[in-house]
Amino acid sequence: MPERVESTDPDGVDYGWVMQMTFVVTVTAGAVLVAALSAFVTLPTWGARASFAIRVGAVIWIVTALAAYYYERNVRAE
Repeated sequence: MPERVESTDPDGVDYGWVMQMTFVVTVTAGAVLVAALSAFVTLPTWGARASFAIRVGAVIWIVTALAAYYYERNVRAE
């Protein structure tokens, strides 16, 4: 079993933190947002529902990732 890493001191952007926050925020806020937005769209089949969730989820994911990266680079790093 490898040694447990207790803390890190990255130079510059902590990409691990960015990936973790992107995942957590996208899952928690993204699920609610996709569900809320689907109330305004007619989705007659399961394929249409899946396609809608993927398209909207992708936009939410990229916006969340860019926001987390910006926050880490400009706010947390200082």
